[in-house]
Amino acid sequence: MMDTKPVPFVPPAPARRKKPIGTLDLIMTAYRNPLEIWGEFSYSEPHMTVRAFGVDTLIANDPGLVRHIMVDNVKNYVMAPIRQRILRPILRDGLLTAEGDIWKRSRKAMAPVFTPKHIFGFAETMRQATLDFAQRYDNASDAPVDMANEMTLLTYDILARTLFSGEIAGDPGNFAHQVELLFETMGRVDPLDLMGAPAFLPRLTRIRGRKALAFFRRIVAETVEMRKAKLANDPHSAPNDFLSLLLNVEGAEGLSRAEIEDNIITFIGAGHETTARALGWTLYLLSQAPEEREKVEAEIDASWGRIGEPHTWLDQLPVTRAAFDEAMRLYPPAPALHRIAIADDEYGDLKIKKGTVCVMLPWLIHRHKLLWENPDAFMPARFLPGNREKLDRYQYIPFGLGPRICIGASFAMQEGVIALACLMKAHRFDLVEGFQPWPVQKLTTQPQGGLPMIVSRR
Repeated sequence: MMDTKPVPFVPPAPARRKKPIGTLDLIMTAYRNPLEIWGEFSYSEPHMTVRAFGVDTLIANDPGLVRHIMVDNVKNYVMAPIRQRILRPILRDGLLTAEGDIWKRSRKAMAPVFTPKHIFGFAETMRQATLDFAQRYDNASDAPVDMANEMTLLTYDILARTLFSGEIAGDPGNFAHQVELLFETMGRVDPLDLMGAPAFLPRLTRIRGRKALAFFRRIVAETVEMRKAKLANDPHSAPNDFLSLLLNVEGAEGLSRAEIEDNIITFIGAGHETTARALGWTLYLLSQAPEEREKVEAEIDASWGRIGEPHTWLDQLPVTRAAFDEAMRLYPPAPALHRIAIADDEYGDLKIKKGTVCVMLPWLIHRHKLLWENPDAFMPARFLPGNREKLDRYQYIPFGLGPRICIGASFAMQEGVIALACLMKAHRFDLVEGFQPWPVQKLTTQPQGGLPMIVSRR
C-alpha cells in the first residue's frame, strides 16, 4: 500500500513576472502592491542589482550578504531615504524611524521594559485578555467575522493592558477603523517617493490619511496628559509601565515630549499591527490545512491542564509556535528592510558602490528557492525543535536583525503563542467558502478584503 502524505497547502501570492518591469508599470505596481513587482529570478538569485530612477538598488537574498549589511558592517549602511519618506510622516522620531542620538536615547529608555523578566510578567495579562476577548465567540452565529479586524482589536487590548495599564484614551472600536485607514493611505508607496521628490511636496495619495493620523496624535496627547496628571497627583498610584517609564525620562538628558509621543504612536500604531497581522494569517493558514490545525488543537488540548505559567508556553507549545513562525515566514509582518551604503564596500566578489540602496525583503528571502524546501507551501514542521536549529540565522528575519532588530520581538512571540492557544482552545476558525485573501504590502503584509471567517465552538 502506498504511503500517501497530505499535500501541503500553498496559499495565494502574486504571480511572478517573467519579463523585466517597465518604469511606468513599476510606479503603478509599487503604489498598488509592491509584492507584485518581483519576477521569478528574484526568488532564485542570491543577489541582484537593478537601476531605477537614477539609483542602483541591490536586492540582497543571500543570508551571508544580509548579515554583512545589517550586522558585520552595519556602520556603512544607514536608513534609505525611500523608507524614511514613507514612514517618517507617520512615526516621525519613533524608534522605527529615528536615527543617530535620538534613536540611541529612545532605545536606551525603552530597554528596561523589554527585558525577559518584564516580558514574562506580561504573560498572565496576555492570557486573561485573550480569554476575555474569546468569550464573544461563545454564542457565535453563522455570520462571518472579519478576523483581520478582530485581531487588531485583540492586540490593541493586550497592548493597552500591558504597556499602558489600560489607560489609553479613546474608543477601541474606532481604533481598528482608524488603523486600517492610516495604513491604507499613509503607509504605502507614493510615486513621488520612488522619484526621490523632496518631502515638502505633498503626496496626494496620502491626503485621506491625514485625519487618521490626527486621530492618533490626539489619542496619544490625551493619554500622555492623563498619565502626567496621575504622576503629579500621586506618583505611587501610577502604574510602573511603558508609559510611565517614558514620562519619567522626559527632559534634557532623556526624551523630549515630541519624542515620547512619537514612540507611543510607534507602539500603538505599528507595534501592535504587526502581531495582529501575524495572528490573522496564522488562523487563515490553519483553516486551509486541516492536518496542521488538528496538530495544534491536539497540542493545546493535551497541554492545557498541565502547562505552567503562560510565560512558559512559548517553549511548552512547540507545534503552536511553529505554526505562528511559519505564518510569519509566508506573510512577514514587515515585508521590507532598506539601507543605503555611505561608502564603497564589497562582499566576496560583489562590489557595492557608495549610494547603493540595499533592500532586504523578508517576502523574497522567506520564499527563496535556494533557502527553503517547497518554499511556497505552508509547512510548520520547518520550525519544530530539531528542524529550527538547521536554519541559517539570517534566512528567517520577521523582526529584522542587527542593532535595530525589533525591540518587541520577544513580546510579540510570547503574545502570539498565548493568543493562539487561548483562541483555539474552545473555538475553531474557518474561512468563508469561496473567499481567497490577497496579500498586499502596505506598512505590513495585509489581507486585502480582510479575513472573513466563521467561528464555531469546538
